[in-house]
Amino acid sequence: MLRIICLIGCLILPIGLGAQTQRRPNKKPAVKKVVYACPMHPDVTSTKRGRCPKCGMELRPVNPAPSPSPTPSATPPDNNEITPDTKLFSSAKIPNAHIYDQNGNQLSFYNDLVKGKTVAINFIFTTCTASCPPLTATFRKVQQSAAERGLPLQLISISVDPTVDTPERLHAFAEKFNAGPGWTFVTGDKSEIDSLLEHLGVAVANKNDHTPMIMIGNDPADYWTRAYGLSSPTQLVELIAGAAARQ
Repeated sequence: MLRIICLIGCLILPIGLGAQTQRRPNKKPAVKKVVYACPMHPDVTSTKRGRCPKCGMELRPVNPAPSPSPTPSATPPDNNEITPDTKLFSSAKIPNAHIYDQNGNQLSFYNDLVKGKTVAINFIFTTCTASCPPLTATFRKVQQSAAERGLPLQLISISVDPTVDTPERLHAFAEKFNAGPGWTFVTGDKSEIDSLLEHLGVAVANKNDHTPMIMIGNDPADYWTRAYGLSSPTQLVELIAGAAARQ
């Protein structure tokens, strides 16, 4: 009798353990969060949409949550792709700000420097010792290469430190880099320059955080794109030529 009881107990015990195992609650799948990153500065990430504090470019999703009905158009773009700003930026956003060039001439920014032209715009300040010298040196090489190809181009360097960068300082800075005709260095009243930078989408609280990006535009075609300002001059000239060819 004792053996029979032991055998029955051994058979029942695994069944009981199996029942307990089946009653364990299932783990809920982890919810994936969308992470946004800057196409030019992948180290700049955020869990919210916004713009890169370094270059001003729109943050793009790099780890999107799965969609219930994904379509090819919903696929996030390649992070290293530079896409035209045609849908994000237009010549209509450029103000006719009152500015001064490096020769002390008062100009209207849009009418005198952008209207009807193919332009490349960068952002610098004369006391900068980091990115500004190489940005300006690259622009000089771009100007030379564009001239050799017979490519009409207006270069514009806007100071992000207008209270310090007087026309005289900009003139000396331009001479230092052998800037040729068709290259305008821009300064002016701080409120005018701040408004201009805001409209161009590159305003920063600290001048040292100014964008190393350049804006390339064909005003008649209302075509705009952006590129890393420290790319090779050859690459930048190709982008400019492509913009100029737009109709």
